[in-house]
Amino acid sequence: MPDSTQECFRLSPLIRGTLISVYLALVLPLPVMAPAALKPLLWTAAPLGLALVIAMLSEQVQVDENGINVGHPGWCSWLIRRGWQLQWDQIKRLVPVGTSQGGTVYYLTTADQGHRLLPQRLEHFPRFLSIVEQRTGLNTALIRRLTPPWTYQLLFGLALSMLAIESVVAVGVNWGWIVIPAGYPG
Repeated sequence: MPDSTQECFRLSPLIRGTLISVYLALVLPLPVMAPAALKPLLWTAAPLGLALVIAMLSEQVQVDENGINVGHPGWCSWLIRRGWQLQWDQIKRLVPVGTSQGGTVYYLTTADQGHRLLPQRLEHFPRFLSIVEQRTGLNTALIRRLTPPWTYQLLFGLALSMLAIESVVAVGVNWGWIVIPAGYPG
């Protein structure tokens, strides 16, 4: 990697799209099904929640000749202030830690025993790992994505199925194909 280059890695589009789809599938029916008094509040809260989800999923990792910087873009960094940065020469080890779901996360450890979670859900993840290895001298050959892509593909399919079914039901109710029983609070 030439010294004057800066590269930016974002969350994988598959993961970002899946989590946004799950949010929509779970939240969009709420204003429709809510009692009349709550509908305006829920129609206001749903897009605000979506904006917050998109902001959280906009985390990015920037690498250059000096080090690594994990944070959010300017449009939402005022709201989501978590993030970190390390100079390449501060990173001394990669420490694997097992998760309760059977996966492995990795921490970048510094000389003063500071720990920073290595991002593992990035687009172009192999490229990111090669930069980390090149700049730190640490072996990244055993590091894999935290979750295999098929899990997000399955979840994305389920979320799209939920959205499709919810859309059919909403259209059916509006066009009279589906009759809501008397006494239903909506």
